[in-house]
Amino acid sequence: MTEKLKGSKILIESLKKENVDHIFGYPGGTVLEIYDELYDAEIKHYLVRHEQAAAHAADGYARSSGKVGVCLATSGPGATNLVTGIATAYMDSTPMVAITGNVSTWLIGKDSFQEADITGITMPITKHNFLVKDVNDLAVTVKKAFHIARSGRPGPVLIDIPKDVTANKAPFIYPDEVDIPSYRPTIKGSIKQIKSAIDLIHKAERPVILAGGGIVAANASEELRQFVELSQLPVASTLMALGAYPYNGPLSLKMPGMHGTAFANHAIHEADLLISIGMRFDDRITGKLSTFAPKAKIIHIDIDPAEIGKCMPTLVPIVGDARVVLKDMIHYLIENPLEPKKAWLAEIDALKAKFPLQYKRSDEFINPQFAVETIAKMTAGQAIMCTDVGTHQMWSAQYLDHQNPRQFISSGGLGTMGFGFPAAMGVQVANPDKLVIDITGDGSIQMNIQELSTVANYNLPVKVIILNNRYLGMVRQWQELFYNNRYSSVDLEGKQPDFVKVAQAYDVMGLRASTPAELPGVLEKAFAHNGPVFVDVVVNREENVFPMVPAGGVLNKMIGEKGGLEL
Repeated sequence: MTEKLKGSKILIESLKKENVDHIFGYPGGTVLEIYDELYDAEIKHYLVRHEQAAAHAADGYARSSGKVGVCLATSGPGATNLVTGIATAYMDSTPMVAITGNVSTWLIGKDSFQEADITGITMPITKHNFLVKDVNDLAVTVKKAFHIARSGRPGPVLIDIPKDVTANKAPFIYPDEVDIPSYRPTIKGSIKQIKSAIDLIHKAERPVILAGGGIVAANASEELRQFVELSQLPVASTLMALGAYPYNGPLSLKMPGMHGTAFANHAIHEADLLISIGMRFDDRITGKLSTFAPKAKIIHIDIDPAEIGKCMPTLVPIVGDARVVLKDMIHYLIENPLEPKKAWLAEIDALKAKFPLQYKRSDEFINPQFAVETIAKMTAGQAIMCTDVGTHQMWSAQYLDHQNPRQFISSGGLGTMGFGFPAAMGVQVANPDKLVIDITGDGSIQMNIQELSTVANYNLPVKVIILNNRYLGMVRQWQELFYNNRYSSVDLEGKQPDFVKVAQAYDVMGLRASTPAELPGVLEKAFAHNGPVFVDVVVNREENVFPMVPAGGVLNKMIGEKGGLEL
């Protein structure tokens, strides 16, 4: 007869079956059985200092490794503190399993102490969620959760476990696989549609590839590079796809959209065909939908059929896994080689020459773009870069040397301030031998600054580079450009802590650079230190991110460095 185990033991054994090595979490009353089991478990638990950080750390772990990230919190406020992190993972299609405790089954629905309907709360921001009411269902629920999280279009799944379920006993039988009739993602793309797409590419004169985060999620970067090499077509990479195709590649248009390169935006505006792969036509890419790529027919490849046609009319829809579809497209391109689009590529080169990324340089003060460029040169594409959200994020997207997938970790769809530092912790856990850098702003870093205690406790050698302009920089830029310089609640001058002293209070190395001449030496010291470091980089206060397409604007009409429209 199969031995009966407590629900908490069943959970841990199920996680081990899913090859979970690390969990990020914070204990509380309803998960005490689980934490008691973790005491002797082989799984390493990282105690964060706020549950939101646990979700972001699991997210960063997943994005950088391709594995499913796992976070754990107690009921009520513990569970609700995960919500922002779950929503962040949902918007960016990150495979994650969030485990929450709940009050005992007989107390659910009675407004019990620390009770929250977390399955109801997270229904719109999870791929699926489960409330486990019977310990006999726990093992198969874990199997289903991991299967759903990592397959098809990845995303977060929540498992809510009442306290009595963790204490009750049942036989432990872990299924080898699960069959969910209502959930069977399409992996193989239609060959008929793929042939139609290849035919359109042959006929097009000004085609552009739009590479999205689905390429990274599908581990399809090598296939993308083969496809680009065969087709010799220019490729623009969304924020979630940076590194899928090398930024310095001869056919790279870098990032398009609101703060993308002017040459990418002009190319898309003039294109007669868009080959869109694993991207969802987000408004930060398209601007005004009715004016986006007005001359282009659209091929849209995505594993999520709900995305195709949602924002843009699609001539050739292909539902399938990006890697599998690209392999088939490569096969047909080899059979039917493309003639080089020489005139179009010459036009692209002219656009690159006319609209380079540029900024004013100074010997007196540090421009943030210079700081990012310096980091890029010193790390030579070998570090994994995380960011928070704001102007520093866009400069990082523009000026870092994006060479490989899963090396740029940033909150895209939700735009979550406070994401970068805890995400970097998860990245570091997943990549212990890699240099992990979080480029952040003085506003964002204070949203999860308490995680200094976590990196100190586990000696996670994350290097945090704060581009400190004493403003909420992105909001300030919008107020300057669109609200007549009425700086409402964005000026942090004189109200900031001394970040060096804050770091030192946690026994973390704190450094500061205030001039361009100081910066390389300070960064060198930070990168060489075998432990976490906080670097306060004092930057030019009112530097803006250009080019910029105003919200809802037309992609080829950008505000340039001098304030006028680049036409």
